Parts: sequence; C-alpha cells; structure tokens
Amino acid sequence: MESRNKTRISEFLLLGFSEEPEIQPLVFGLFLSMYLITVFGNLLIILAFSSDPHLHTPMYFFLSNLSFVDICFTSTTIPKMLWNIQAENKAITYEGCIIQMYFFILFVCLDDFLLTVMAYDRFVAICHPLHYTVIMNSWLCGLLMLVSWVMSALNSLIQSLMVLQLSFCTDLKIPHFFCEINQMVQLACSDTFFNDMLFYFAAGMFGFLTLTGILYSYSKIVSCIRGISSAQGKYKAFSTCASHLSMVCLFYCTSLGVYLSSAATQSPHSSATASVMYTVVTPMLNPFIYSLRNKDIKRALERIIEMAATKGSAVLGLK
Repeated sequence: MESRNKTRISEFLLLGFSEEPEIQPLVFGLFLSMYLITVFGNLLIILAFSSDPHLHTPMYFFLSNLSFVDICFTSTTIPKMLWNIQAENKAITYEGCIIQMYFFILFVCLDDFLLTVMAYDRFVAICHPLHYTVIMNSWLCGLLMLVSWVMSALNSLIQSLMVLQLSFCTDLKIPHFFCEINQMVQLACSDTFFNDMLFYFAAGMFGFLTLTGILYSYSKIVSCIRGISSAQGKYKAFSTCASHLSMVCLFYCTSLGVYLSSAATQSPHSSATASVMYTVVTPMLNPFIYSLRNKDIKRALERIIEMAATKGSAVLGLK
C-alpha cells in the first residue's frame, strides 16, 4: 500500500482561507495589493542601497539582503495562490508543493539569521563604536551571509527530504494557502515520528539560537546605553537600533502568535489566516519601518525619485 500511494500521488489541493466563491475576488485583490507593495517597497530599499555610496555600510548591506529575502519569501507563496484563485483551480503538483515548501523554509530561516546578524551589527556599533569598521569588515559581513545561507539551505533540504520519504493517502487537501510542512505531514499515511522530531528539533534549535543571539545583543546594548551620561546620547544610540527592534518584535511576536493560536484553536483555517501576519504583513511593513525612521534611506529615496522625474521630463521633452 505504501508503494502504491507513493506512485499514484500527483497533486495536492490548497484550500486557502475559504471555499466560498463570492469572497475570492476580495481575497485576490487584497493579496495582490499586499504583494505588489511588498515587492515595490523592498526593491526601493535595494535600489537605495545600490545607488547611494553613503549607504554602503554593514547595516544597510544586511538590510538590503533582508529586503531581497522578503521579496523571495512572499514570491514563494503569493503568486501561486493568486494564480489558483484566478484559474479557479486549487491544485498544486506534488513536485511543486515540495519545491514551495523547500523555499519557504529556506527564506524563513534566512529571515531569522539576518535579524540575528543585524542585532549583532547594532551591538558592535553601539558598544564598540571606535572598532566598528575593523570588526564589521567586508570579509566578516560576507562570511555571516554565507553561513546564514548554508545553514538555512541545509535545514530546508533535510526537512524536504524527510517529507519525500512519506507516503500519502487519498485525502490530499491542505487547509492552507501554501504547502506548509506541518499540514503536509499530517496528511501522511506512514509514520511521521521522525518528521515531527526533526521539525521541532530544528525549529527549537534555530529559533533558540537566533532569539538568544538577539536577546544577548540587546542586553549588552541596553547596558551600554545606560552607561551614557547625556540624555541626547542615549536617544541617539537607541534610535540607531529602534527600527531593527521593531522588525524583530513584529516577526517573532506574529510567528509565536500564529503557533500559539493554532495550538489553542486546533482550526487549520484559523492557522492559515493567522500565518498571513508573518508571511505577508511583516515583509510588507519592513520597508516602511526602516524608511520612515531612517533619514539616510529617506534622502536616498528622494534622490532616486528626483532622478526618475528628471529622466521622465527629458524623455517627454525629446518627444
């Protein structure tokens, strides 16, 4: 029976948020708007970093990488969901589901690592300002990014390979808008003990390590800020990490809230709705959090807009 299930399975059904056809246009318009805002906002951050030499610092290097990861993160799930709504077809192939799950886990892990690396960057900038350029050199920044990618890719690959070993029954309906690993494992007919153990071990290890690194960095930052005598100096030091702290709280609070709410309600559709917070809303808000609170990015974006307006006027003048 196990071999028969493995050979016959061809696709899953993504049930999404609701099966009522009258609300599908509303869901399509809402998620299309959020997706376009996410892509456009994060592309502006990347463009500002690449076009302004004043932003070529470790902090903005990591921020631009986070923006790139957020674009990939949302592009892993939202376009397929929009396509299914438009085509009125909930199916996703077995291979497509595994690939989507792989990249989703990859970019979630990268988000975790990048937020931790950015916390370390703020720790060095505030607690060791005189040695900042020496410590946070280009070699270390590249190494931190490489380690983040390698660790995330390995974790995602192992999780995906473990799912590939499972056999599935006839009920292939996933009550989510993407191929979430927990929902897929619950549909399996074969023993999922090792999958569950691996998932919770990886989530605990990576979540614990990254959150511990962030908390440790900010405990040192608070100690350093408390040692500053002037109120203006304290405010200036805190303002340099306020945006990042907002992103950390938004990402971890929404992620934790999703799993606590899903555990409390035991409703798959409630879990799908709650997961929108960290899979869609958080990547959409990150550019606004940084651009609204950061004068350097504001200036870079203003210069980009001015250059685009000038070029547009020149093109119109030639016509």
